[in-house]
Amino acid sequence: MPGTCVIGLQWGDEAKGKLVDILTAKHDIVVRYQGGANAGHTVVIGDETYKLHQIPSGVLNSNAVNLVCPGVVLNPLTILGEIRGLQQRGIELDGRLMISDRAHVVFPWHLEEDRVLNDRPVNGESIGTTLRGIGPCYRDKVGRSFAVRLGDLYRENFTEKVEQIVTAKDQILASIAVNGEVASLDAAQIAQDYRGYAEQLKPFVADTTTYLLDAVEQDRRILYEGAQGSLLDIDHGTYPFVTSSNSSGVGVSAGSGIAGRWINRVLGVIKSYSTRVGGGPFPTELEDAVGDRIRELGKEYGTTTGRPRRCGWFDAVAVRYTARLGGIDALSVMMLDVLSLLPEIKICTAYELDGQQIDYMPSHSDDLRRVQPVYETIPGWEEDVTGIRTLEDLPAGARRYLDRVSELIQRPVAVVSVGPDREQTIFTSDE
Repeated sequence: MPGTCVIGLQWGDEAKGKLVDILTAKHDIVVRYQGGANAGHTVVIGDETYKLHQIPSGVLNSNAVNLVCPGVVLNPLTILGEIRGLQQRGIELDGRLMISDRAHVVFPWHLEEDRVLNDRPVNGESIGTTLRGIGPCYRDKVGRSFAVRLGDLYRENFTEKVEQIVTAKDQILASIAVNGEVASLDAAQIAQDYRGYAEQLKPFVADTTTYLLDAVEQDRRILYEGAQGSLLDIDHGTYPFVTSSNSSGVGVSAGSGIAGRWINRVLGVIKSYSTRVGGGPFPTELEDAVGDRIRELGKEYGTTTGRPRRCGWFDAVAVRYTARLGGIDALSVMMLDVLSLLPEIKICTAYELDGQQIDYMPSHSDDLRRVQPVYETIPGWEEDVTGIRTLEDLPAGARRYLDRVSELIQRPVAVVSVGPDREQTIFTSDE
């Protein structure tokens, strides 16, 4: 039974959506297992560009069933807008989209908490929240007392539950607001609005856990799609500058409900360089003209927020760590074309910390902030590769770069992307 997982190995934005879209053709089911509307996956098909946030990237293949599982936190209004947008573009979703009744729901108080807490930076630096209410929703999920799952919206006591939560949240928000200014929460209106959202979502709401467990026993082909990137993992990333879920490979089972033994192939997705959004340590960041050029060539602006991404050289120390963490079998190197116009390229092969060279990521963000990258310089190839479709036709310099990345990460390169379109993809093995 083929079970494949696609995981980003950097700080997100590795172009996972494109790879999932391509691989969907060989799978029956595509699973989104964590994260929320803070994720942004872009898929380009010919002249059409699709930006997906909560719905799996496999939705663009008419043969796949797409699941939003319990590990996801759901903004009903956002996903309804996404559903309508896809339907208006001729994408049929009936029988092809299932949303877990166990998924936790983002409410207006979560958005307000996000805003208020964002005014309280960590050591003077913003964590980089997208202000989508994701972190506060996960906090309530773990805290349980104020948590609301999608299935709860259909219960008779839903309105009463909202009233109780709003009473408590008003007090909490007033106590943590920097200037004492918080948005007014109308419990009756919120309950009415969310009842309406629930009614519109009802055709898609299901027990995805039972569905997936049955699918495993039926030997159906399942593709698991990660959101964000492994370095943003709540437990294993550059804490506290991380997301609020397990975005590395360790989160697949918890978010989907499927044991790891049923996943027999894990693909790690990397950019040929590094990017990061928001605050936090970034050892290879380029705050110069080269960094600006990479940003413009790669169109490095957030799918969800539109914020310019911080850009830097490829960090092999960080990716080696996340490849081990995720049990990665092979790499998918994306956006190789962006490096094609640079005269020389650097790879971070080690860090220097307090006068000593190390080959691992420090566990504390303060230490990671102090490291100095040790670089290896590789000549650029300065040739357009966007029209190339085989590994053999790539410039020798590009092949040397891929070989060196593979050697440093100790994983083979299975996929190379040379542009945003489906067709601009090179497979070095049979995926």
